[in-house]
Amino acid sequence: MRHGLPHAAPGQVVGLLGGSFDPAHGGHVHITREALRRFGLDRVWWLVSPGNPLKARGPAPMEQRLERARALMAHPRVEVTGIEARLGTRFTAETLAALQALYPRVLFVWLMGADNLVQLHRWEDWHDIMARVPVGVLARPGTRIAARLSVAARTYARFRLRGPAVRRLGRAEAPAWAFANVPLDPSSSTAIRDGGGWGSD
Repeated sequence: MRHGLPHAAPGQVVGLLGGSFDPAHGGHVHITREALRRFGLDRVWWLVSPGNPLKARGPAPMEQRLERARALMAHPRVEVTGIEARLGTRFTAETLAALQALYPRVLFVWLMGADNLVQLHRWEDWHDIMARVPVGVLARPGTRIAARLSVAARTYARFRLRGPAVRRLGRAEAPAWAFANVPLDPSSSTAIRDGGGWGSD
């Protein structure tokens, strides 16, 4: 990272996986590897967020979450970052706008699990997210049907890429999105927290 910012070359396709990562787990690693393979990405950045505006409970300390994420996600094409804290952005749409200003020649793809697609319409400026970058959705346990019937999926149904076009998601003009059915990993940050041994307490 140069000056606290991750490096990306002009023309590269970079997937962005945001979240509290409280804590990072095998499911995050699994969907990252699948995203690299299925969506034709050059790199993936994990955006470890200061906090999730939709969650009432605050996460574990930032450095603790970053340290665990970096220990877990060891891959030459994946960078674990705390860039949102550096940028001072609170919402995904703000983060995307800031990154596009900083990296005007990099092609970004927003990555999410299918569980997040279900609630995407509750996110701040969610239409702006869809208008700014292509979105890659990866199946998570128990959410495939709900994701396909979600407000966002129905609203943007005609912009969904299928078949071989999914591999070119990062070079598609937004709005564009793709849904990838991947082998499921049942890991859960909530279950890990509930099991004890993680968090600020």
